[in-house]
Amino acid sequence: MPDLSQTAPTAFPLQGGLVLNKSTFAMEPGEALELINFEPDIDGGYRRINGFAKYNTNVVPQTSASTEEVLLSCLFNDKVVAARGQKIFTASSGSGSWTERDTGRTSAGVYTFERFNFDGNNKLIVADGANAPTVFNTSFAATDVTSAGSGEVSTAVTGAKFISVFKDHMFYGGMSSTPQEVVFSVPFDEDNFATGSGAGSFKVDDTITGLKVFREDLFIFCRERIFKLSGTSSSNFSVAPVTRNIGCVNGQTIQEFAGDLIFLAPDGLRTVAGTARIGDVELGTISTPVQSIFNNNISTPSGFRSIVIPNKTQYRVFFTKSGVAQSITEGVITSLRGQNIEFGTLKGIRPTSTDMVTGTSGTTIIHGGEGGYIYQQESGNDFDGTAINGKYRSPDLSFGDAGVRKHMHRVLVSYKPESSIKPESSISADLFLRYDYEDPNTPRPAAYSLTASDIVAVYGTGVYGTATYGGQSEPLLRQSVEGSGFTVALRVNDNGTTAPYALRGFQMEYQVGARR
Repeated sequence: MPDLSQTAPTAFPLQGGLVLNKSTFAMEPGEALELINFEPDIDGGYRRINGFAKYNTNVVPQTSASTEEVLLSCLFNDKVVAARGQKIFTASSGSGSWTERDTGRTSAGVYTFERFNFDGNNKLIVADGANAPTVFNTSFAATDVTSAGSGEVSTAVTGAKFISVFKDHMFYGGMSSTPQEVVFSVPFDEDNFATGSGAGSFKVDDTITGLKVFREDLFIFCRERIFKLSGTSSSNFSVAPVTRNIGCVNGQTIQEFAGDLIFLAPDGLRTVAGTARIGDVELGTISTPVQSIFNNNISTPSGFRSIVIPNKTQYRVFFTKSGVAQSITEGVITSLRGQNIEFGTLKGIRPTSTDMVTGTSGTTIIHGGEGGYIYQQESGNDFDGTAINGKYRSPDLSFGDAGVRKHMHRVLVSYKPESSIKPESSISADLFLRYDYEDPNTPRPAAYSLTASDIVAVYGTGVYGTATYGGQSEPLLRQSVEGSGFTVALRVNDNGTTAPYALRGFQMEYQVGARR
């Protein structure tokens, strides 16, 4: 039996997220050098993400080709609204059939939409960048929005890409013939553009890429500039520049997140943050730790999509690209943990449209995706039947002295499973130790399995006769290990369809050997 009297323990919590802008000498032990399909957990550690499943098991009908993407997916009046090809459909969740609601939408691009209520009736308005914006009532009767009539704003809103409700007016922007102009309706009527009743328009000196309301202002994002509209009506609306040096490359990445606006700029993710001064804002860049990922993808941003998961204070951007398969489509997770932003990466989710709704029954997140289906995110333990490929890797740890060999004896893993990580019938999550910066000439011990067969049941949720009582809610795995090196890294590979779990931290026990 080995003499452990001189064993040195080093423990560290997992915190800090994915960090790619530091050398391993500068990284904190709890930061991650690789974090794929693991998210910074609001309760601490890194959690394997949930999967997604079909929201409706029937494919959205195509117009002419199976390659047509779902360019609209949104929830309205207890239905999902989807656009594919030249048509718009609705369906219920489950296995219900699709009902055609609008057609003739030639050359439609990705849609934007707003849910609103100007007259006591809930409505949905959609715009696709080519056709007239269309309003649906709760019966899903479709009405096209038209302008440029007698006594109205002279600019037609047909072909608007962006729509937004602000101060009881409907705003339209991104028309192909006037890409620098914004048109707004009269108060409380999205289809009335009479200039004598409060409608109007204004221009900015750059091509508009998105509209978003934040606090008391409407922000107009452009390719290289950002403006904001203040005021309450056509009599006092005023436009002012926020910045003339930074723009937004894709309006589909603009979201309200953690009390700020977040968007994708040419140099990565940025925020429009409200300051302590009323009406003032400041711009900040937040994606520095993972900037290399954005640098590798920013050249083709037109297909990017995003979503916010509010109960996790999490923003996700997906690098959806034409011709790139779902299995290798990547994305970035941005999580607010305490006062800090932490990152992870996604692989295997390829949205072509997204929506999120929070109601009395919780938050529902959907996306249009692979094969023309609508999927629900944060649902299930796999990607609609495909195993989630999750990976975590620590920095290369020298324990303060890279010149001394460490003989590893034991690794203690603190983690929180949401059920057994490795039932006998499932693919396992495995722990690996890698030495000396993964030098191929250094012996590599075989994988050590992470298992948790006796998880404590929570009173009120456990089922008598099937739940385990007296188990551990956060097991501490004590794993004897082999090998030695001057540095050591931990890797966890998850390729399973089991329930998510959170890695909380590690303790590594070793004996000091000879100096190099």
